[in-house]
Amino acid sequence: MRAIGMILAGGSSRRIKELTKHRAVAALPIAGNFRSIDFALSSMTNSHVQKVAVFTQYNARSLTEHLSSSKWWDFGRKQGGLTIFTPSITDDNNLWFRGTADAMYQNLSFLKNSHEPYVIIASGDCIYKVDYGKLLEYHIEKKADITVVVKDLPDGFKAERYGCVKLDSDGRITDFEQKPIIATSNTVSCGIYILRRRQLIEFVEKCAEEDRHDFVSDILVRYRDVKSIYGYRLDTYWSNVASLDDYYRTNMDFLKHEVRTFFLRDYPVIYTKADDLPPVKLNVGSNVKNSLIATGSIINGSVEDSLLFKKVFVGSNCSIKNSIILDDVYIADNSHIENCIVESHSTLKAGYQHTGGTNIDVISEKGERYIL
Repeated sequence: MRAIGMILAGGSSRRIKELTKHRAVAALPIAGNFRSIDFALSSMTNSHVQKVAVFTQYNARSLTEHLSSSKWWDFGRKQGGLTIFTPSITDDNNLWFRGTADAMYQNLSFLKNSHEPYVIIASGDCIYKVDYGKLLEYHIEKKADITVVVKDLPDGFKAERYGCVKLDSDGRITDFEQKPIIATSNTVSCGIYILRRRQLIEFVEKCAEEDRHDFVSDILVRYRDVKSIYGYRLDTYWSNVASLDDYYRTNMDFLKHEVRTFFLRDYPVIYTKADDLPPVKLNVGSNVKNSLIATGSIINGSVEDSLLFKKVFVGSNCSIKNSIILDDVYIADNSHIENCIVESHSTLKAGYQHTGGTNIDVISEKGERYIL
């Protein structure tokens, strides 16, 4: 494909609370086996984008460990491949990335040393599948300077949390407001953009000269009346993991047959780093209904309408309902968990009881797992 990829995965979110205390948003576990960034990376490799850069910053350790081997997304090659950029101190600069445009500027050599004419920019905290080849065709057909992937949100979603756009009959963006106080449109930006590489270099250098640092506010919004910016409507599933409620809802969406089929069965598939773990073991007395359970888990109790990630142990006479249990959680006998998210590596002692209310509770219990 005649494009390179850039995935912005350095952001943090206080609205996700304890779940991002030790991990980046792009490293959040999704649907049992995946991480948030897997969906952007998989769309890149499925669209035959051969050269991809990932920009990390906040709590980057778990994310860089996940990306330690690029072979899982078919980027282990001599030409192109996967490159990870983190903030570094040099003779010319000792600052962290001050924004998305600044992250590109501090690593401008990646853009200048590439030869592909186009750049695809994507966010690492969104759940979707996109054929970037069709996006590029649309971009060329419209003779656009920048093309933005947009999505019409259904009723009930708060569009004020996103970049709200308005399009004319030809698909050109006539208005772009970043997180307005009152949304006047339910069409939002999906955080996916395509433009010419040389033009992006000009934009980023101009931002640096004027001490501007954000790609959306200082390029998209600022140039919306000057450049030809078009919207490419996405008609398939898309979710932005920006809050704890978003995270819970997105994972629970995978219990719906149509969402599960779209991501886990329909081609192209989603790739992730594989762990060498045994299959799920359902012991005598276990009862599982409408749930996703990842490899390495052992179930002795009841699990209903829930997602259990890797290496989860559920003891006898336990009841798990409407909950998300992250990696390597031990739940001892006679426990009841409902409407909750249990953080990775937690140990819940025998008889533990917790039922969440309207707001989703995050449980993080560190204790002795095996006591002689």
